[in-house]
Amino acid sequence: MTDQKTGLRRILITGSSSGIGAALARRLAGPDVSILVHARRNRDGAERVAADLRAAGAQVETAFGDLGDAGVPGRLVETAVAAFGGLDAVVANAGWADRADLLSSSDETLAVAHTGIAGSFVALARASLPHLEAGSGGRIVAVSAFGAHVFRPGVMAFPVTAAAKAALETHVRSLAFSLAARGITVNAVAPGFIEKEKGTSSALTEENRQAIVSAIPMARLGTADEVAAVIAFLLSKDAAYVTGQVIHVAGGLVI
Repeated sequence: MTDQKTGLRRILITGSSSGIGAALARRLAGPDVSILVHARRNRDGAERVAADLRAAGAQVETAFGDLGDAGVPGRLVETAVAAFGGLDAVVANAGWADRADLLSSSDETLAVAHTGIAGSFVALARASLPHLEAGSGGRIVAVSAFGAHVFRPGVMAFPVTAAAKAALETHVRSLAFSLAARGITVNAVAPGFIEKEKGTSSALTEENRQAIVSAIPMARLGTADEVAAVIAFLLSKDAAYVTGQVIHVAGGLVI
């Protein structure tokens, strides 16, 4: 059951084998907390995160699968509910960045981005809703990106996935409106340029890193834990009256 004093305790975090998802899982971990760690195929990363969470006292399950596959979102929810006895919060963090030119991208590339980023968010929300309603003040948080907002010289663009993230943010607002009366909040966090873990892929090269940093008012990249801190707030009881928002964690990088 949900701990009424400390808040939400049974949490599904997609894309949590590294980066922001892993940082969030580690930040939330503790006794009486249950977390489902998901990865598309990074089993080694997922198991490392799971070990850290268990060391902090959390109950942990791992699950794998491509969220672009129709049955995966529902299966993740089923796995969490079967393991934890319910579900209090869903964090849709899994995603990727695609720098390909929009007009030269294939219809398949566009469809994969929209299905894997925006469509899977709706599928997760649909599957988790009965379980969130059964608790007290469920939470849904999506991880978007600055790319849906910032288009200007000197800032790297991600046209294909930016469009999918923009759709994701629209879904967030729509769901927030429809679920508010049920006490379920729905929000998004839009990170800026964030430092990647060693050994994971990055859209930044050493050649363009300095140019990107110079375009950020705070003159540095953000950290995964800084983004995770904002998500953790949105999952908390303190954020009970915050819904339908897109909160930027981007060091002053604005439209």
